[in-house]
Amino acid sequence: MLNWRRCGPSAGPEGFSWLAVAVVAVLAGCAPAIRTPPPVAAAAPPPAPTPLPLAQAVLNAANAVLSGAPVAPGQRQVVVIDPLVNGVTGEQSLATQQIQDQIVALARQRYPQFDIQAFSAAAVSKGPDVMVGTFTPVNAQGQTAGTREGYRFCLVMVDLHAGKTVAKGVARARLEGVDTTPVGFFRDSPGWTNDASIKSYIDTCQATKVGDPISQTYLNGILTASIISEAISAYDASRYRDALDLYTTAEKTPAGNQLRVYNGLYLTNWKLGNHDQAEVAFGRVVDYGLDNSALGVKILFRPGSTSFDTAQETTGPYAMWLRQIATHSAERNACLQVTGNSSPTGSAALNDQLSQLRAEYVKSRLETDAPALHGRVIATGIGSKNNLVGTGADDLSDSLDRRVEFKVIPTC
Repeated sequence: MLNWRRCGPSAGPEGFSWLAVAVVAVLAGCAPAIRTPPPVAAAAPPPAPTPLPLAQAVLNAANAVLSGAPVAPGQRQVVVIDPLVNGVTGEQSLATQQIQDQIVALARQRYPQFDIQAFSAAAVSKGPDVMVGTFTPVNAQGQTAGTREGYRFCLVMVDLHAGKTVAKGVARARLEGVDTTPVGFFRDSPGWTNDASIKSYIDTCQATKVGDPISQTYLNGILTASIISEAISAYDASRYRDALDLYTTAEKTPAGNQLRVYNGLYLTNWKLGNHDQAEVAFGRVVDYGLDNSALGVKILFRPGSTSFDTAQETTGPYAMWLRQIATHSAERNACLQVTGNSSPTGSAALNDQLSQLRAEYVKSRLETDAPALHGRVIATGIGSKNNLVGTGADDLSDSLDRRVEFKVIPTC
């Protein structure tokens, strides 16, 4: 509404139209006073879900998915569970296994319309529905940064035939009583990087809502994923020959160019005593990381020291790992940034300083193994600024937070 301020008798003469009055008023210097409505307060963000005991959080999310997924009347729908993972690292853990066991038991007890089968190439060939899930340490705002105060649990069911998400459940779990120690294969795997296959799995759970299409990368790689899952189970059961055969098969599939495959070929050959083949396989781990511009390697140090923690060298010598990294980097004329990481435990300033010293030590080892790298490597220590797990447990569950990362940079 306009409220005219009078500037004299001619400001609004009788018989003038409203527009004419407005023009006269403006020309006379009588600008209209506009009543601006009061600002609308921004809506407060919804409160974060209340963290629940793990079993209750799983029950809530699983019931939401199993009760919401459509099933044709009078039929039993085949469902497989692509093993749940940490939503940042992609690792399977004792906790994700526990969650999966609880979901299977719930489905068999209360949802007879679903035929839960093992995740295998044979089951996938039937075109089943597939469950995927992530279990991720988060802070109070639900972010994977800062002090972790709970776990964000996401569970989704996808229809392979329709290529879309058909049901979803989310919940928040407490930190207490949760064992996130990685299962054997992920505990022993030396290398980590952002892998497109793992990202497509995580996005299928976290970045979709009911009715959304599934990641094409995930769909195209599901057969390979089922073979890798069988290989991981064989490795964890110490059936290393079977695991090696399965990793070799997975590598030959169209989606076989995955870090999990190269880690598996390295680990199984090492366990079988095929050390020459294991070294070649580790070289492929390095190449995969260099191709993707970054590779985190779990080279652990003694507390407060720049000396390697030899007690952790259960799956191969650090000297061989560094030699392969140096050799393959030199062959590519790559420029590298070596970054030392630490857990958040203790003084931040001390962690920054110690991670810098460790990075410089690794840099010197690389330059010794491949003199061509002199002047092509820089060392950086960032303490706990780039934690992937972030729980500060300082044990096998967060060993990735104490990794040394090798990143390809454009100039030396």
